[in-house]
Amino acid sequence: MKRLSIAEGVIPLGDFKTHAARYLKNLDGPMVITQNGRPAGVLLSPTDYDQLTERQLFLESLAAGLADAEEGRLVDTQTLQKQLQGARELRIKK
Repeated sequence: MKRLSIAEGVIPLGDFKTHAARYLKNLDGPMVITQNGRPAGVLLSPTDYDQLTERQLFLESLAAGLADAEEGRLVDTQTLQKQLQGARELRIKK
């Protein structure tokens, strides 16, 4: 995701409403839309949004894994391999 450029990435709501098609066509990074001089929303391209949500899911998974490790909820490699083999065998039988 491209970094927000304050010189180019902040537009008033009225300007956005008037030229929405142009802004959407040329969107190449996050854009802050202001209302009465204050930030009111952020416009992202679908690609940037997908990257942001994937990054958030990754960070949440990482935090969950670290919490499991801190709580001692770990499985050694041999046990994991046995569990995976059992799951494969069940899937093959279906």
